[in-house]
Amino acid sequence: MKVDIDGSAGFCGGVIRAISTAETYLARHGGCMYSLGSIVHNEMELDRLENKGLFSIDREDLASMGDASGKVILIRAHGEAPEVYDRVADSGFTLVDCTCPVVLRLQKDIRDAYAGLKDSGCGGSIVIFGKIGHPEVLGLVGQVGGDAVVVEDVQSLSSQEVRSCIDFSSDIELFSQTTMSPSEYDLLKDTLRKMMGPGAVLNAHDTICSQVAGRHTKLTSFARSHDAVLFVSGKHSSNGRVLSELCRSVNPRTFNVISPEEIRPEWFLPTDRVGVSGATSTPLWLLEDVAEAVENLQ
Repeated sequence: MKVDIDGSAGFCGGVIRAISTAETYLARHGGCMYSLGSIVHNEMELDRLENKGLFSIDREDLASMGDASGKVILIRAHGEAPEVYDRVADSGFTLVDCTCPVVLRLQKDIRDAYAGLKDSGCGGSIVIFGKIGHPEVLGLVGQVGGDAVVVEDVQSLSSQEVRSCIDFSSDIELFSQTTMSPSEYDLLKDTLRKMMGPGAVLNAHDTICSQVAGRHTKLTSFARSHDAVLFVSGKHSSNGRVLSELCRSVNPRTFNVISPEEIRPEWFLPTDRVGVSGATSTPLWLLEDVAEAVENLQ
């Protein structure tokens, strides 16, 4: 077998920045550092970073830690709602903010659009295309005090609960979580336009990360050019689910793994050209370990 690693796979810029910041801090100061939520949705990488002193806590832990003076907490690339920053400050943590610049710009755009709707006095809705409960989405909704509707897919628009929350007779400001599928976002735009009343305007903002959007085209080509594909991703990675589904749509012989230990020899033929790819939360070292494991099957 011939094994290739997808050259466009690996960490996105925001994740690289957050992990590099944590590693640099720990190398200089030692001790431990806290991350508010998992710094990356990959179990193998989290284990590696924990061995260096980076520990994940959640929002509920903030209340139970008491006085956190002298302790350091990192805001990961996903970003957080304004109220979370207040809670961190009240706890006494020293804050290291690694929110991705793309997410920071998106948060500001949502705040500005919301203010514009309120100033107009004509109503209107903020709609966010994203995964309900995803940390980035929670941070986005928090920018407007929860006054936004999250839509996971076009099918969600048939739900009476969702439809009752959107004023289709007034303007809609539409945004997307940065890691969503560009093609599904386009479909959502078209569907919303057809549902809106006369005179209502859909202002669809281009907020999918360009690095993520470019990956869809590259991954499609990569998957088609291989007999079988191993897609490496953490089980909680939203981006991993989107990209692996895209990969499988063009290459049915796509197999998802978290680590090299999950690889099965029966997936492959001796003459296969095997591609190894992964999510934007999958480290390059793990892709290399998976590729090596496939090579060692021979």
